[in-house]
Amino acid sequence: MNAVRFSPPSLFAPPALALAALLALAGCGRSSERVVAAPAVPVQVATAERRDVPRRIESIGTVQALRSVSIKSQVDGVIAQVHFKEGDDVKAGDLLVTLDKRPFENSLRSARADLANARALVQQAQADLDRYQRLDEQAAISKEEYVAYLTKAETSKAQVQAKEAAVANAELQLGYADIRAPISGRTGQRLLHEGALVKANDNSFPLVTLNQIAPIAISYAVPEGALDEIRRALASGRATVAATDRATVAATDRATGVKRENGRLEFVDNTVDPTTGMITLKAVFPNDDEALWPGRFVYVVTQVGLDPGAIVVPSTAVQTSQNGSTAYVLKPDRTVELRTVKVARTDGDDSLIAEGIAPGEVVVTDGQLRLLPGVKAEPRPLGGPAAAPKKS
Repeated sequence: MNAVRFSPPSLFAPPALALAALLALAGCGRSSERVVAAPAVPVQVATAERRDVPRRIESIGTVQALRSVSIKSQVDGVIAQVHFKEGDDVKAGDLLVTLDKRPFENSLRSARADLANARALVQQAQADLDRYQRLDEQAAISKEEYVAYLTKAETSKAQVQAKEAAVANAELQLGYADIRAPISGRTGQRLLHEGALVKANDNSFPLVTLNQIAPIAISYAVPEGALDEIRRALASGRATVAATDRATVAATDRATGVKRENGRLEFVDNTVDPTTGMITLKAVFPNDDEALWPGRFVYVVTQVGLDPGAIVVPSTAVQTSQNGSTAYVLKPDRTVELRTVKVARTDGDDSLIAEGIAPGEVVVTDGQLRLLPGVKAEPRPLGGPAAAPKKS
């Protein structure tokens, strides 16, 4: 028996037969291979929140003593005793320095003796006047003589007033021998010691400098563009620490990182510096713990208002393109959508969104360079393990 030989389909086989052969080959390929899906792009995400955001102005300031007084003597004298130590906290009225009182006591005794003599002369002049007044009524003396005694009596009374003023001045000079603190504060270095001769109102050698540091002030400057908003906050009475939407001030020490948020804006300068375009402000802090120290530099944040119920996202979620600001939104099916957004303003690391994103939506904050609209994304750290391919 002759064998039957099988020949492969010719290139010129009917179209239906060729299509059947291609389908058979495709079926064999699906049975031996698996379809690999593209992995999801790893991204970092954040949720859009609705919250009250304060309006703040940032600047750098200098801590200043609220009041600073250079203590000087009001009279010439020799220092007899110093009643404070350097760095002491003193209260208003505390005795700081005592001068040698003996010269002032002698001057007071002399003034009192002169007053006593003047009063005796008044009594004599008044007695003479009373006697000559009776004689004048009887026409026993001339009018000129009577007027002379009247003038003498009045002059004696004036002399008594002058001597009383001299006594008062001597008592005042004696009081100046006790030098007291005019304000509460902390003492600085002692520049003069016991036995030193002091001159009245000597600007070259004050006894000590007294600084009030509780409460304390911070002076800082802001751009003139912020002046109107600051003035509105003060004019509307929002200048106390009680409410969150008022003109409060926070300060952070640049060296130690100590932060205080209980400051209150107290002063706005009456002119803008034409050379810098800045205006000086001053805030007062209670500083009961003396954490803020005169002369140190601090970061200052002035809160002048509040944006209630603002939609907030991290600023890293917003990107700038030719069409404006955009952001990728991660939808529930794990695909991303590119949105055009409108940013009202920024606040630190956050952006306030006016249009384009609703509260609760998830935005991509990192990994946007690998994204396209409709691509699947997986929220996780970018340095984490790669997503495993999904099986078909």
